[in-house]
Amino acid sequence: MPHTLLIDTEPSLSYAVPPPPLTLRQMRATCTDCAMQQLCLPMGLEKADKNLLDKIIRNRHRICRDESLYQIGDPFKNLYAVRFGHFKTYQINASGKQQITGFQMAGDLLGLDAIGASRYQNEAVALEDSEVCEIPFAGLDTLFGHAPGLLHNFHKMMSQEITREQNVMLLLGTMRAERRFAIFLDNLSSHYMRRGRCANTFQLRMSREDIGNYLGLTNESISRLFLRFKQHGWIKADKREVHLLEPDVLKALASGTKSCLPI
Repeated sequence: MPHTLLIDTEPSLSYAVPPPPLTLRQMRATCTDCAMQQLCLPMGLEKADKNLLDKIIRNRHRICRDESLYQIGDPFKNLYAVRFGHFKTYQINASGKQQITGFQMAGDLLGLDAIGASRYQNEAVALEDSEVCEIPFAGLDTLFGHAPGLLHNFHKMMSQEITREQNVMLLLGTMRAERRFAIFLDNLSSHYMRRGRCANTFQLRMSREDIGNYLGLTNESISRLFLRFKQHGWIKADKREVHLLEPDVLKALASGTKSCLPI
């Protein structure tokens, strides 16, 4: 609770051809070989502990764009580590509508919310063709007794998820729209930077509607915020590609130390 502007207004294109199946080499790839190991469960582990983890991670799955990895109420058996691609998770609110709870990318764990209830509390949907590593929780739980470093990493990721959820509640409850939007952009920038990608130029994988749903804002409000931030010279956008021209200003907006003045 973990988890770009002028969003294009054209409908999303769907992929008619599913992603290619995993090759034998890809299926045999280990946590040690993975570029995301410093963001995922293996971060900082000794080689022996990584080898133990490799023994229980036997399956990888390619998930097509708009396909569900799991659905609300499905029995909980596995956690899923995102190897590449992007996902969104959502719940169904009291009025029967979707409420997006987060966006996930490479290195994130999906399914943590299901541990207590033994059933998935969210639905996870791929925003683009993606790949995940399946981590059987029963096997992982057994490993914790043999690899204290792994248990420490798991607790750290659980803590980050709790913090993310708390921040979302604060975001939706008390903050002005401009600050919500600045936090969203600043968080995306930080996520990409930690993954070794450009922090100030990236592409949105989620739709304008999804961003509005997540931030508790209407599509019209999101469009106005895009325009206002562009007019202030803080961002530049070309379809889904966004350039953060004034990242320090966005951080100030996100922290609440600066206000967005009207144009």
